[in-house]
Amino acid sequence: MTAHPGPIVVLGDVFLDIDVDGHCERYSQDDAPIVDVTTTRYRPGGAGLAARLAAGDADEVVLVGGFANDHAGQQLRALLEPYVQVIGVPLHGSTVCKQRVRADGRCTDGEDPVVIARCDSGTGKVAPGPIPTDIDSVLARASGVLVSDYGRGMTSHPQIRGLLRTLAPRIPVVWDPHPLGSLPIPDTAIVTPNRSEALRLLDSASSIRDTSTLARLWSARAVAVTLGPEGAYLCGTEFPAGMRIQVPPGRRAPEGADICGAGDRFAAAVTVVLAEGESTEPAVRHAVSAAAEFVCNGAASSLAESEPAVADAMANVVGWR
Repeated sequence: MTAHPGPIVVLGDVFLDIDVDGHCERYSQDDAPIVDVTTTRYRPGGAGLAARLAAGDADEVVLVGGFANDHAGQQLRALLEPYVQVIGVPLHGSTVCKQRVRADGRCTDGEDPVVIARCDSGTGKVAPGPIPTDIDSVLARASGVLVSDYGRGMTSHPQIRGLLRTLAPRIPVVWDPHPLGSLPIPDTAIVTPNRSEALRLLDSASSIRDTSTLARLWSARAVAVTLGPEGAYLCGTEFPAGMRIQVPPGRRAPEGADICGAGDRFAAAVTVVLAEGESTEPAVRHAVSAAAEFVCNGAASSLAESEPAVADAMANVVGWR
């Protein structure tokens, strides 16, 4: 862990992710798989996951995100506050929850758990309006900013976009985009779409080599397209020909490994290294390796907490009743 002159600030949309694991040996009369649940575990998602991961690399991490005043929102705070400082922006609606149902057994044709369903709930969005004054002061101290955009209103807030525009020329701002989110601000140090997000923005005949178009579209200094087990493709003004950055051979995950959160790990790692003063290519190489190691170690599920552990943590959340 390297000391930074100021905090790493992660700004974006925060979710509660729930992993429901069990066994599936039979089907109902309407052919739906029946899962006998063995464990339910909770973890921060979206910008919350990115901040939690950045906290493993940096001494001080501040998360700026939308939080609802509901039970799921309090669970999120309990999962995050032992690791990062949280500055909450009022969320209109309920906390967004994403529940993955995984099972092993006869119905899944294997011993390893596989995802058989995802159930999403929650209506929360950040709406235009005054933001906490703490955000101004923490961004003024930041050594690097990761914008973790999941299309829930944080990155379209006019005041927040204005603050980011003033920061981008002087500190690294990394933007992890989303198809339903906002355009990155000009002069972003690096934008980190995954392959499908990047190709969706190009015409149907495009290949990954054409993503240099996105750097010009976004007025970004660089774009690093994450390619899963293939590493990343880096392009931009410094890399007119583009370059592929491979996963180190010793860090390749087995086929079928859970990759949930790998993009967040990549974005968090590249932000921290850029904030240390490293240049773009070494930062991306480090992030590719860090994301691969994260997948090898169980990906986002490795950070999940049991229901009793979350309940204990909630008892320490200020203001929870």
